[in-house]
Amino acid sequence: MQQREAQAFWLREPGAGEIRSVALAAPGPDEVAVRTLRSAVSRGTESLVFDGRVPPSQYDLMRAPFQDGAFPGPVKYGYLNVGVVEDGPTDLRGRTVFCLHPHQTAYVVPVSAVTVVPEEVPVARAVLAGIVETAVNALWDSAPLIGDRVAVVGAGTLGCTVARLLARFPGVSVTLVDIDPLRARVASSLDVDFALTDRAPGGQDLVVHTSATSEGLQLSLELLAPEGTVTELSWYGDDVTSVSLGGAFHSGRLTVRGSQVGTLSPARRGRRTTADRLALSLDLLRDPAFDALLTGESPFETLPEVMPRLAHGELPALCHAVTYSSEASCSA
Repeated sequence: MQQREAQAFWLREPGAGEIRSVALAAPGPDEVAVRTLRSAVSRGTESLVFDGRVPPSQYDLMRAPFQDGAFPGPVKYGYLNVGVVEDGPTDLRGRTVFCLHPHQTAYVVPVSAVTVVPEEVPVARAVLAGIVETAVNALWDSAPLIGDRVAVVGAGTLGCTVARLLARFPGVSVTLVDIDPLRARVASSLDVDFALTDRAPGGQDLVVHTSATSEGLQLSLELLAPEGTVTELSWYGDDVTSVSLGGAFHSGRLTVRGSQVGTLSPARRGRRTTADRLALSLDLLRDPAFDALLTGESPFETLPEVMPRLAHGELPALCHAVTYSSEASCSA
């Protein structure tokens, strides 16, 4: 294989992106060369990165596995990538794989960094693997029980993913809550109930919060039954979050628990690996209901123009995919 150069999307400085050439070394004996078929923008985190809103205290913790550069920029960032192995071990050549790699037309990584996508999972849906992995970790943290009443506040890609996984728990009642009435259609596709914020049902055993707003977190607390728990999945960057802990917070013995995919949930840390978690996530994507989250796409070459629109909410897609042409993938 004669791959020697690829194209990558870089954040030149907060608010401004560009396409750069990247030199590729030939893969070693324990490496694979991958040509990207599709990637996706993780809108919450990547919008904060694009706007330069990663707090300095979180620079090390927020590094993506194959990030180049450093915050606030220049930096190459992203972690939802599906490609085809073009060089490497014989049993992997030609296989479709998922990798936590930034937006780039081709790349060389260790074999251990890629996970084979099940044949039943289309490439377009497979880009959701990193989002599903976050949801899996959150549900390990949350430990919902059979028959629970659960609300998910925030019907973005992650909130919808959590809701769909919860819908598969026996006897669990799931309500997706959002300020946008158009999310009701997505909730229906995911086979969960929907409520606007002013009509969300109370008495919930568990609330999963993903809206990244103080108002959403406050509502999540207000929806809990006594001794209920909010699992907080939002990442606020450098935003200040305010919430009232008066009312029923103490008398109801309410709990707010943080969850983050960077480490395995303590509930499974001794019995699962991150590779196990990612393989499980790809297996869960056999479910065609997740196609309802694939609502926008654009060519790789347009990312410098598209990212500002995604970061500032001008493009309302849930999961925004990035498409790649084979001709632009690499050059010798």
